[in-house]
Amino acid sequence: MLRLGPEGAETALASTHVRPMDFTGRPMTGIVFVAPAGMKGAARRRWVVKAIPFASGLPPKGGTPLSKAR
Repeated sequence: MLRLGPEGAETALASTHVRPMDFTGRPMTGIVFVAPAGMKGAARRRWVVKAIPFASGLPPKGGTPLSKAR
């Protein structure tokens, strides 16, 4: 599962072994699922490199840090 953003996900869907991420019957915007066959060898690293810029640009999540939640 990769969070690529709407544009990145749309581009990724043209790749082999990629489909929309759909847990509930409704595709998740900006997120794709790459089948295991599409994550072999150097492909895994290429996918992660594509996901990093989008994820790095997201604001930090709020909430209680794990160390305080216990």
